[in-house]
Amino acid sequence: MSKPGLLLVDDDPLIRESLGYLLRSHFDVSAAESRSEAMGLLEDRAARPSLALVDLGLPPYPHEPTEGFALVPELLALDPDMRILVLSGQSEKANVLHAMSLGAADFIPKPCDPQLLKSRLDHQILLYEATRREPQQVADSIEGESPAMQLLRAQIAQFASAQFPVLIEGESGTGKELVASQLHRQSSRSGEPYIPVNCAAFSSELLTSQLFGHAKGAFTGATREHTGFFEEAGGGTLFLDEIGEMSLELQSNLLRVIESGEYYRVGESRPRQAHARIIAATNKDLLETSRNGNFREDLYYRLSVLSIKTPSLRERGEDRLRLLEHFQRLYHGTVAPFQLDDAARDAWLAYDFPGNVRELRNVMIRLGTKHPGQTINRDMLEGDFECQTYAARDPFGADQPSAEEQLKDGKFCLDDHVQQIEWRYIQAALGMSDGNLSRAAKLLNVNRTTLYSKIQRLEERLG
Repeated sequence: MSKPGLLLVDDDPLIRESLGYLLRSHFDVSAAESRSEAMGLLEDRAARPSLALVDLGLPPYPHEPTEGFALVPELLALDPDMRILVLSGQSEKANVLHAMSLGAADFIPKPCDPQLLKSRLDHQILLYEATRREPQQVADSIEGESPAMQLLRAQIAQFASAQFPVLIEGESGTGKELVASQLHRQSSRSGEPYIPVNCAAFSSELLTSQLFGHAKGAFTGATREHTGFFEEAGGGTLFLDEIGEMSLELQSNLLRVIESGEYYRVGESRPRQAHARIIAATNKDLLETSRNGNFREDLYYRLSVLSIKTPSLRERGEDRLRLLEHFQRLYHGTVAPFQLDDAARDAWLAYDFPGNVRELRNVMIRLGTKHPGQTINRDMLEGDFECQTYAARDPFGADQPSAEEQLKDGKFCLDDHVQQIEWRYIQAALGMSDGNLSRAAKLLNVNRTTLYSKIQRLEERLG
């Protein structure tokens, strides 16, 4: 069995040599010392590596993160499924957040323990392999028989062949990307390109260039002309995910395309025609966002001519069990099967799954890995339902005694109380962020390394 590919980009030859030696037993390692060398390596290869381990400080600006930041979206443009881990000593909070917003899957500060690095890479390769398998196996169907899902399928069939934009709204993890793909597949445009774009993964300037293209010499580093996504999509579909993250300036450009069908490459004055259908998605209340001045109201009404809301798992009843069976079939051969006893089944149906379908899938993977071939009981299941478990111990819950009553008891410990609150919110953030430590830290507004230290401390304390 061939080893997964790993692109290692670092300007320090000692780090390239030592990490290459460490990782070659598990990965097919290719090394580069600069952004241009890395892209040159990949352009000459038909097969892209599964993973990339990228330093931020690369020549010609080794003391600045600019080259590393530029490399992340360039790699994702070659392969959107590539898992990019940033390994850098420039681990200030702003750099971590920006790297994650560009699409990095993880950020590991230097120096890093070698075994920790290997475990993080192993985790990412599992996610990469799962992502590569999923589209072929799930693109033909949207799972679930609840009334909410029957309505969703009916809306997709009704809107698929319309020429107007579609706005898909819903919580994170509810399958907005799958709905967009189905709208394209069931449309008369299905033979044309389908191009998904995560608007949150690019800076405003880079997203403008990616959408509309640019002329040679349009800006520093534009050594050749670049075809944008609108041109590449042709008469197909352009899916703009996380549309609520788009800058106001770029929203104006997008509105012009929708209204007139025209756009301009960066650095050109000649208008070009756009023929692609636009599908947009967001997990925000976009109407409220527009009323707050953070999204153009005229663009909102243009995008929402046709709108679809993806239901949360809270609205889907026994679809929770159908999805469990679906993902067990999907990951057959990778994750060992297991069964739920009656009490665990009731707990599964009662759990809200705040991370929705994505969280359900992750819980299934963890259970199959931890308890292969076993019958899962309620106690075994609750370990993977931390959000609910700790919510039951919510010190602010209605069923909890008042602060005065707890103090009168004589056994109250403020440190324990505060730690339980911290643990509850950490678990909720991890559930909402699909277990991604960097995104959870962003939700909690703390530094990623601070969050990691808190988790270690609280796990030891709370057991």
